[in-house]
Amino acid sequence: MSGVKKLRTDLNRSTNVVYQAHHVSRSKRGQVVGTRGGFRGCTIWLTGLSGAGKTTISFALEEFLVSHAIPCYSLDGDNIRQGLNKNLGFSAEDREENIRRIAEVAKLFADAGLVCITSFISPFAKDRNEARKIHATAGLPFFEVFIHAPLEVCESRDVKGLYKKARAGEIKGFTGIDSDYERPEVPELVLKTGELSVNECVNQVLELLKDQNIVPGEIMEEVNELFVPENKLNLALADANTLPTISITKLDLQWVQVLAEGWASPLKGFMREREFLQVLHFGNLLDGGAINLSVPIVLPVSTETKQELDGAAAVALEYQGSRVAILRNPEFYQHRKEERIARQWGTTCPKHPYIKMVMEGGDWLVGGDLQVLERIKWNDGLDQYRLTPCELKQKFKDMKADAVFAFQLRNPVHNGHALLMQDTKRRLLERGYKNPVLLLHPLGGWTKDDDVPLDWRMKQHDAVLEEGILDPATTIVAIFPSPMMYAGPTEVQWHCRARMIAGANFYIVGRDPAGMPHPETKQDLYEPTHGSKVLTMAPGLTSVEIIPFRVAAYNNNKKAMDFYDPERHAEFEFISGTKMRNLARSGENPPEGFMAPKAWKVLVDYYNSLQKDK
Repeated sequence: MSGVKKLRTDLNRSTNVVYQAHHVSRSKRGQVVGTRGGFRGCTIWLTGLSGAGKTTISFALEEFLVSHAIPCYSLDGDNIRQGLNKNLGFSAEDREENIRRIAEVAKLFADAGLVCITSFISPFAKDRNEARKIHATAGLPFFEVFIHAPLEVCESRDVKGLYKKARAGEIKGFTGIDSDYERPEVPELVLKTGELSVNECVNQVLELLKDQNIVPGEIMEEVNELFVPENKLNLALADANTLPTISITKLDLQWVQVLAEGWASPLKGFMREREFLQVLHFGNLLDGGAINLSVPIVLPVSTETKQELDGAAAVALEYQGSRVAILRNPEFYQHRKEERIARQWGTTCPKHPYIKMVMEGGDWLVGGDLQVLERIKWNDGLDQYRLTPCELKQKFKDMKADAVFAFQLRNPVHNGHALLMQDTKRRLLERGYKNPVLLLHPLGGWTKDDDVPLDWRMKQHDAVLEEGILDPATTIVAIFPSPMMYAGPTEVQWHCRARMIAGANFYIVGRDPAGMPHPETKQDLYEPTHGSKVLTMAPGLTSVEIIPFRVAAYNNNKKAMDFYDPERHAEFEFISGTKMRNLARSGENPPEGFMAPKAWKVLVDYYNSLQKDK
């Protein structure tokens, strides 16, 4: 008697058993499984021909859900046959037993509060229906998803070479060739993988799960743009012209742009007091689930403005004589500057450049729903680089990117930065990604006076690409419109989450991100490694993987930037930003291999222009 038959006989004899009810309820289990409260246990049953894309979609969906704090586990057909079902073949009887076991295991995962994804050919409707009944009996949701790809498409993929062997007669009973596949009659979802990308398929499954209240809507990371729709623009413009106005600064307008383009989604405008307090004290928006937002995005106004407009149903925001937005249902509340500054920056030093602007700003804050009348343009020759999150997502889609890694910077790129970006791409390729794309994303809002201005930085970045230090074919250079606050680990969470909103799933964090020297002591205001440490722990950033900074220095032996090895310390030279600036000011060249020559010339030209201005 075979081991399989003996096992089945033992199963049939297991009659003197009584189900024991758990003491822990599903709702109680749902409170502690994962960081998002609520029971979400269910099974997503992916069925389709070999090569249709079941495993690809299953693993991509699993990665997305887990990265968004939704406990999930993928049961893959090949993997299961190496363990639990290693004693089963591919006869009709064994296939039936294979599916029965998987259904029972999936039920246990779902009962434990996990989203269980199964990727099995499961060719027979009777077996799939039995899997559904097993879940229905247990009161657990079951979603059959037909991964639909024509046989010729599956054969053209044939990653495992199985179709070729089946056509040659080397494999008998192969589904689609000499064994039937019974298509689902009424599946919950059909995914045509010959027409849809993996991301599109994942999004359709997520929509299904959202509609069935398995996952919260906010994990879809929808970009919340605040522009007035074109068909309502004339009405809004006419309305704006009748409203009282608040004159805003260039800094305020930069924050209007950030909000309008959706970088701070799901904010609907400048923060009201409730949102401000949540962000100030918890670093999160808390209504509708915890959403990481670490910096207040607020509009300061004077006491006179508050007294004049308090109680108004709407006000227009005016910049240099032009009405750019409407603030609906404005809410005025006290701007407790010292408390805000202490919490946001961890210092109240009045010489800190952004703190200085806060202290000089209004004593009141006004929040409300923002309607932006038209896209913010700066007419500085760089507007074509100011891509919104939606535009960036479309670019990534057009480039068929299967991974996007973002690098935030406010300084010129040297070859140490490039080394880190090149190494990140190499590691992503080693992990199986086919087309990782780099988002080189310089900050384009306000920066302190001694930083290199944006127009010169963009020229320098273009030169880096022109010289091939970074691959132009797999790099997008765009401008992030946010002002720089120099708030260290608090601010770096904002930088990371904004890129997450734009579609990045990997984020490179450098040494002392968003930091600066203390204005008085000249020591680092923030511990240089805390930014990367905080990012790896920050709540709500789970859909981006943090790529920590590796220290790079100039290797005198290699005549190139290299990852620092303390055991070979004598080979390395650390070229500080101060030394780099001094070399550029004096027109001297740095060591060969420190920076692309054309990129270095841009820096020299910039510092020469300062001398001419003086």
